[in-house]
Amino acid sequence: MTEPAKTLAPIICGINDVITIKDAVAETRLSEKTIRRYFKKFRLGRQTYSNAPLRISKPGLMMVVHGDFEALEQLRAGNRHHPSVLRYFDALGIPA
Repeated sequence: MTEPAKTLAPIICGINDVITIKDAVAETRLSEKTIRRYFKKFRLGRQTYSNAPLRISKPGLMMVVHGDFEALEQLRAGNRHHPSVLRYFDALGIPA
């Protein structure tokens, strides 16, 4: 996997494209530990305060799972209509 930059801009998540850690585990069949590591390493969503639930960008998580870091950077830049980003939104049935 490519190492992300030290300071990453947050991914702006819409109401329809966030999932909980429990849902992320079920969707990806990865361990909760792995999901938490990805969340932290790639800044895949938000946690409003300490001990608050994680709200994970489902498209962002899928991009990491598939190793598509170019699409992840487009998403992070707010380019939700970029073809490489739209692939994920379309596949997940989420409006961009």
